Amino acid sequence: MGVALTRSAQWTAVGHGAKTLEVTPLNEAIVKEIIMFVESFIYKYPQEANYVFVEPLEWKTNLDPSAFGSGYAVSGTIVKSEEVDKNGEPLLYLSVPQIKIRSFGQLSRILYIAKNMKLKEAQACIEDYEFSNGCRAPPWRQIKGEICYVLVKPHDAETLCVTCSKEGVFLNGGKTDDEGQINYERKGEIYKDLVTLLKEKSAIFSENMSKQEIKFSEQPQKDQPNEAPKEEVAITHKASVTSRKSTQEKNRINLGRSQLTKRLEPSLNWRTSVSSKESRNTLRDTQVEKHGGKLEKSRSSVSPGRAQLIRKSVEKIEEIISDSSSESEEDEEQPDHRQEANADLPSEYWQIQKLVKYLKGGNQTATVIALCSMKDFNLAQETCQLAIRDVGGLEVLINLLETDEVKCKIGSLKILKEISHNPQIRRNIVDLGGLPVMVNILDSPHKSLKCLAAETIANVAKFRRARRVVRRHGGITKLVALLDCGKHSGEPAQSSLYETRDVEVARCGALALWSCSKSYANKEAIRKAGGIPLLARLLKTSHENMLIPVVGTLQECASEENYRAAIKAERIIENLVKNLNSENEQLQEHCAMAIYQCAEDEETRDLVRLHGGLKPLASLLNNTDNKERLAAVTGAIWKCSISKENVTKFREYKAIETLVGLLTDQPEEVLVNVVGALGECCQEHENRVIIRRCGGIQPLVNLLVGINQALLVNVTKAVGACAVEPESMMIIDRLDGVRLLWSLLKNPHPDVKASAAWALCPCIQNAKDAGEMVRSFVGGLELVVNLLKSDNKEVLASVCAVITNIAKDQENLAVITDHGVVPLLSKLANTNNDKLRRHLAETISRCCMWGRNRVAFGEHKAVAPLVRYLKSNDTNVHRATAQALYQLSEDADNCVTMHENGAVKLLLDMVGSPDEELQEAAAGCISNIRRLALAIEKARYS
Repeated sequence: MGVALTRSAQWTAVGHGAKTLEVTPLNEAIVKEIIMFVESFIYKYPQEANYVFVEPLEWKTNLDPSAFGSGYAVSGTIVKSEEVDKNGEPLLYLSVPQIKIRSFGQLSRILYIAKNMKLKEAQACIEDYEFSNGCRAPPWRQIKGEICYVLVKPHDAETLCVTCSKEGVFLNGGKTDDEGQINYERKGEIYKDLVTLLKEKSAIFSENMSKQEIKFSEQPQKDQPNEAPKEEVAITHKASVTSRKSTQEKNRINLGRSQLTKRLEPSLNWRTSVSSKESRNTLRDTQVEKHGGKLEKSRSSVSPGRAQLIRKSVEKIEEIISDSSSESEEDEEQPDHRQEANADLPSEYWQIQKLVKYLKGGNQTATVIALCSMKDFNLAQETCQLAIRDVGGLEVLINLLETDEVKCKIGSLKILKEISHNPQIRRNIVDLGGLPVMVNILDSPHKSLKCLAAETIANVAKFRRARRVVRRHGGITKLVALLDCGKHSGEPAQSSLYETRDVEVARCGALALWSCSKSYANKEAIRKAGGIPLLARLLKTSHENMLIPVVGTLQECASEENYRAAIKAERIIENLVKNLNSENEQLQEHCAMAIYQCAEDEETRDLVRLHGGLKPLASLLNNTDNKERLAAVTGAIWKCSISKENVTKFREYKAIETLVGLLTDQPEEVLVNVVGALGECCQEHENRVIIRRCGGIQPLVNLLVGINQALLVNVTKAVGACAVEPESMMIIDRLDGVRLLWSLLKNPHPDVKASAAWALCPCIQNAKDAGEMVRSFVGGLELVVNLLKSDNKEVLASVCAVITNIAKDQENLAVITDHGVVPLLSKLANTNNDKLRRHLAETISRCCMWGRNRVAFGEHKAVAPLVRYLKSNDTNVHRATAQALYQLSEDADNCVTMHENGAVKLLLDMVGSPDEELQEAAAGCISNIRRLALAIEKARYS
């Protein structure tokens, strides 16, 4: 993409300032491609999306702070992301109009927020961009050590086009056209610096520099050695990317002997790692020097965050694998972050530290006053949070929780609740033993204390270790008890739910359970503590702030089969459907996600339909701005579409046409679900016609070139289902879809291989000349035969189905026989998997129709295992096996083997089957065996 921007994008200079992208179709196409890549990055590469840039992307934005919703703290013209780096710095910072973004994840989200302004935002980000290390060379040249390119016009020579690199400077091939392209090839020798090169190329320059050097030697030492000479040489920088600085500023170059190469050393941060030698040099140039026991930053020092990233680039990056798929967030332990001794800290930092001292040594009244005063500070700021922590305030606040003074406990919890949004603070709280104390407070008769303790637990339990501590100290049981907000009331339970304080207690309990439920062990603990009936009861309330954590908890728990059964029993689906009609987008999202988790079960799918849930799901497809909600809704539609009755309803609500419209310009998380839903809908003829008429075949085929495994599994299924229609198959063939499916047989993921193979079967069946088409795939027949060596049963079954179809062509059958298909099929004959048995028997039956393959199957011991297939309970296996045995029985030795293994009796039972194909095959096989027996008898008595 960098190459495309540098070489293909069309730039125009605005006066003497930075260049901008011209308004051309080519530029628009390039920017749109970048937008699509960035939008899908967070779903394609979730781990990489969290990596923090060494330096932020920065530009002037047109976005208003009001456009930012959940996940961001908005204060006037300032917006900060709640997502922070290991130093607690926000990954997105907006101070109108300047915006700074430090990760691909935030870059993806800003494009979603920008909506119809995303094109302008992407363009603004691309223009003025420059490499933070000062390099002007494009990345593919930086890797060669190149830094920048300058045009120099001496008085007595032609214009020189010079490359500045780590090794030195040299002349390159010059500009190649009016667009400013550079021929990067080196012409001539390498000089140690620009001055040396110019001395060599220009006599006048050499003479002038000699005069300047004499002047420098005569100057007192107090004069600056790097002061520029009075007579300057005009030098024009030609960068690969445009600069924020004006052309006039870039045309002035200091010809003194500065450490140019060190200052402009090209960045290799975009590579996987840098050499340890380079890292040490970088750290040496940027380290903080010690003077008199105090730390002082040198002017060239980098930020602690950047230095930390440089150090980490040398180390091996280890991926932390969670023991639960839903425990992926914040599970890694983060290094401690302390304020530097010499940092310029605001006055609030020192004021808070004074208050902490009062907490340590004051009486009850002073303590309460100090807590109230501390609460008045902006505790959402990291500076204030760390001020409390750095002077030992966390220990004091946790100690206050164990006193008998309710006011002190309340004040302490209010502060802990606010500062525990900081990832490092919550880890400190766990390290100091704060969670068990908070769990004990859940038993308090004071409802305010319960609420505050539960909310703080909800904040702290964002990582696995904290969730484990809550469970081991009995916190799950106590949190579940908070949900039963009406059990002490003499009124009916439903009436007490509307008591404000009781609702708040239950809400806070649900909030904490939501955080805790990301652990499998905690899910089980919630179920065993009787949490499901209480959550079901709370679902009937009208309080949205209560419903969101309740549904969020159910959504997390519904991933477990035990929960899904209990959710059905408690009639929770009805209330989930009802809340799909809420105006709260977050509530809609979690309800749809819970339905998605539960709809694996057929009865649940029916309940969603019976309670009228399909229509609101179809309606929510039209609101595509909120991608998280759209992913949840499409997921629910996908799972509900597994039932044919639901597909009929979706067709009635025009949902299929809407789904086709979502096949482009959507993140992969949405695409996986959309294609999954269409794959289920494609099982019916009417829906296949709708998809074709809506232009859905091409975008489906286009998705076959992706790398997302879940998406490939779904899209191959959908394309294969469409290929059943001859009209659709013509389109698939014209778009080269069959070749793309065949290439997916090389995919390393077995599910993708199997799905692609199943999709190829209808393609081969409906192709005009299937035999020639398959032979046109170079190495295709050998590939499919080699797949019989797989140890995955689904792959083997699907490949057998493909071989059965391609073997209908005699030329193909001859080729796969030469590639050793018979011994490989024979080796698989001992399988006990009925699905594989059926397709294996069909393949053997088909392969018997070439040469001496019948005999070869007998020689490779495939006949006796096939006879045992007749004992299966699957009629499809019986039919395929009888047909294979019929073909094999044309060989006398095979008949003997069948008779010895009891085939006749088993086949006799199947002659009376209502399945005509099975009847004929069984009878034909018995006939051949009987004919052989008669021939032997005749030979014996003749």
